[in-house]
Amino acid sequence: MDFSIAWQKLNGMGRSFMAVLPNLLIGLVVLVVFIFIARGIRSLVLRVAQNRHQSQSLTLLLSRLAYVFVLIFGILVMFTIMIPSFTPTSLLSALGVGGVAIGFAFKDIFQNFLAGVLLLLTEPFRINDQIKYKDFEGTVENIQTRATTIKTYDGRRVVIPNAELFINAVTVNTAYDQRRLQYDIGIGYGDDIAAARKLIIEAMQEAPNVLNDPVPEALIVDLAGSSVNIRARWWIKPPRRADFMDSQNEVLELIKNKLTAAGIDLPFPTQQILWHDQTEETDGNRQTQREGWPAGKGEVPRSRAQVRAEAEEQRQQLASNKPEPRQLTKSTEKLQPEPRQPQADSVS
Repeated sequence: MDFSIAWQKLNGMGRSFMAVLPNLLIGLVVLVVFIFIARGIRSLVLRVAQNRHQSQSLTLLLSRLAYVFVLIFGILVMFTIMIPSFTPTSLLSALGVGGVAIGFAFKDIFQNFLAGVLLLLTEPFRINDQIKYKDFEGTVENIQTRATTIKTYDGRRVVIPNAELFINAVTVNTAYDQRRLQYDIGIGYGDDIAAARKLIIEAMQEAPNVLNDPVPEALIVDLAGSSVNIRARWWIKPPRRADFMDSQNEVLELIKNKLTAAGIDLPFPTQQILWHDQTEETDGNRQTQREGWPAGKGEVPRSRAQVRAEAEEQRQQLASNKPEPRQLTKSTEKLQPEPRQPQADSVS
């Protein structure tokens, strides 16, 4: 077999590769240089923005955009060195042809990227803010161009795509300096409502982290099945999660101690079974009868006196309807043997 043709082709490919090898090496070196340049520009933008007291989100956005633009420019320079026939015009024409396919293939990536840029520009929340999104609640650790990471209060990291945060509702708990807390307390129906409200307000005012302006409030919100519910509302500053938990713990402890010391009942749902005593004289009288006795199917319970009267009436009726003793007829009288007459002894 003649391998000369194959050898010639391999030899030609090797010479061609050796001819372009310097361009490949130079192109890689240029790319590495541009990577370092992009990192330097990113650090420079961060320092300048921090010195001008720009927001952290805007600083991150500008630094990342500078890094991406410099890196893309370095890649274009690398291709022009490695492939002499390559020009930016040919790249734009190629992107025009395959742009639709690329757009569909990377739709989610582009959507999250654009949402991340808009989040960094509009700043609905910032890094170190405490937010709640659906079932996730925690502190914002980082806002990237693709996703946002939050650290939950139990020490877990959650990565949420930026598109979801941009489209859906997000609760920012630390958007303002103050935050209102509230809790419902139930007291008994027989307790003094005005006194209970006064004690609840005093307890909130004695708590160390409760603000006096706005003033604490105690409002009646519900007449429940077993209690009168009073809603305690107070404001705290700062509004972070740790302050929220500490303030709620202190306020509820003070409220509980004050209400208990004043003898105000804190009821909980219970069930009571009432056994009906039919010997009571008030049975059948709805005005004096014990609460809880059912009315029945249109029947009213009878008192003991009524039962006795009805029993005596039935006894008298039975006595009046009792038949008299049967009289003897004449026939029966004849059938009865006549009493024997004593006979005198005959004298012979």
